[in-house]
Amino acid sequence: MQYDFTSIMDRRGKDALAVDALGTMPDMAPTPPKDGFSLIPMWVADMNFPTVPTVTKAIIERAQHPAFGYFTPTDEYYNAIIDWQRKRNGVTGLTKEHIGYENSVIGGLVSTLTAFAAPGDAVLLHSPTYIGFTNSITNNGYRIVHSPLKRDKQGVWRMDFEDMDRRLRENNIHIAVFCSPHNPCGRVWERWEIERAMEVYQANDCIVIADEIWSDIILEDHKHIPTQSVSDDARERTVALYAPTKTFNLAGLVNSYHIIYSKYLRDRVVAKGSKSHYNEMNVLSMHALIGAYQPEGREWLDQLLQTLSGNVSYAYDYISTHFPGVSLFKPEGTYMLLLDCSAWCQEHGVDIKQLERRGWDVGVAWQDGEMFNAPCSIRMNLALPFSLVVEAMQRLGEYVFVD
Repeated sequence: MQYDFTSIMDRRGKDALAVDALGTMPDMAPTPPKDGFSLIPMWVADMNFPTVPTVTKAIIERAQHPAFGYFTPTDEYYNAIIDWQRKRNGVTGLTKEHIGYENSVIGGLVSTLTAFAAPGDAVLLHSPTYIGFTNSITNNGYRIVHSPLKRDKQGVWRMDFEDMDRRLRENNIHIAVFCSPHNPCGRVWERWEIERAMEVYQANDCIVIADEIWSDIILEDHKHIPTQSVSDDARERTVALYAPTKTFNLAGLVNSYHIIYSKYLRDRVVAKGSKSHYNEMNVLSMHALIGAYQPEGREWLDQLLQTLSGNVSYAYDYISTHFPGVSLFKPEGTYMLLLDCSAWCQEHGVDIKQLERRGWDVGVAWQDGEMFNAPCSIRMNLALPFSLVVEAMQRLGEYVFVD
């Protein structure tokens, strides 16, 4: 490969939550490993790979000019997004006016919620549920109603459209969060599934907040379908949220954006986002996005996806073969695994907290699935060099999934 996805990057002391926060965040972060075991960071959903070189080049080139005063986003910024969305997702008709900066995808979600619902109102989400949704929605005074995803006979996570419709009607819900690809389940929704979901939302006069931050992390032969592309109605009722941060490991730079075609929705969301007077872009974040959304960024991403697909296939096969009683779906997108350990724990008389600590003790810093509304489950990040994935699986077999 042209890019290095095999070297183990030392992130200690480099502002990395994944390695420096162990033992400092009760009920969130794993505890440090016992003596004799190195850390394998598999909890925070960022990558243990260096970003594409065009990002650091763009930041350095801009930083060499010693003035960092007030600015407005450039046409180069908007054109980079338009070009990226066209080439990666087949998006047509996207213009500068449809694009707006957001400090984060969660920030865009909150702006949309507060623009169209009042505290105390209910919001529909699928479960398992990303913890960022849970925290931001409840912290702003909204009531979450879950429509559980269900695994079919082949083990594939599916939406229950009848359940969605019932819960929307019974709870008088008019705003929903739609995660595509789904975190933490790893589903890349097919077009017909998105079409059917949007029909349910339309029938209930429901505004849709589509979190598509994972839309570039699509594995093997799967394809991301932008929610707004499935119908004229979907285009007009959806606030879509994107970012280069997940794709290029840039979360610390903070740089997300919305795509909103409806002027009515856009005016309301932009107005809400402006009320804090700090939802403004950082000049280096702007240049990072421009650097990421270059042709070299597309080449880098294609090679990253090969690496991630290999990691996911290896871990899925290893767990399925070596740990009977652990149930998991092979992700179609994202780089996260969700392990349902309920049958294993019951058979071996071990609770999920004990199982998690076994992993932490031997350096496998995975994450409690309970906070994602996935009881007796563990979430595992596979965006790290393959050698560390192999080492993690070996430690799990030798020290963790044992009697």
